[in-house]
Amino acid sequence: MKSLMKSKGFTLIEMLVALVILSFALLALAGLMVTTTRNNSFGGRITEAATFAQDKLEEFRAISWGNVSSGNDNKTGSHNLNYQRNWNVVTGPGGNLKTITISINWIDRNPHTIQLVSVVNKTD
Repeated sequence: MKSLMKSKGFTLIEMLVALVILSFALLALAGLMVTTTRNNSFGGRITEAATFAQDKLEEFRAISWGNVSSGNDNKTGSHNLNYQRNWNVVTGPGGNLKTITISINWIDRNPHTIQLVSVVNKTD
């Protein structure tokens, strides 16, 4: 009888408790992976939108001062996501500065907007 009491190993109940704890940990990690993937995707879309805004600002720097005016267009990004790009140009006092506000709008799961504001100086 003493040899049975000294047997080594795990009981069935200990194994079941360990499996339940492991199951909860794996479920929590699975939920974390979904959240991480969504946030990574959203970060990529924000980067893409900021790049479209910066591209438009660079276009304004490459054209003549008189041709900088308000407008809008649509851009298609990666994964066929559509971005609406709007820009508003306001001439400042004295006529030597133009304030350019570029807004990028897109809808993935929710509507999103970012804005880039810059001031361009007239060079003669």
